[in-house]
Amino acid sequence: MARLLALLLSAFGGFAAHAAGMPTQLGECVETRVKEVGTRLENGPGSGSLITFANGGTQVSYDQVPQVDHSRPGDLVSMCLVSIPRDCPPGDNRGRRYRTTNKRTGQTWTLPDAAHMCGGA
Repeated sequence: MARLLALLLSAFGGFAAHAAGMPTQLGECVETRVKEVGTRLENGPGSGSLITFANGGTQVSYDQVPQVDHSRPGDLVSMCLVSIPRDCPPGDNRGRRYRTTNKRTGQTWTLPDAAHMCGGA
């Protein structure tokens, strides 16, 4: 159920205010913890990676991302905002990209906060 909620939030959550505790300025970084690691589609092995964080953030990919898959709930991570899409419809904040480093594994990945960019599906 949590994965489904995270998927829905990643698909439609961009229309709401961004999660508290998320970086809001380019280059800004925050520390948080991994809440859940799973697949993009619930019960969908090979459907891509999905990771959610204690600060309300989400990152998703249509591809399996080994660095994400190696993460575990409770891992401390650093999330940095690296890009913000331009010319988005008002209130549609999807498509922000974050560079995340897992402090336990030392692995880093860069993924968006939603499966679609702002103005998309």
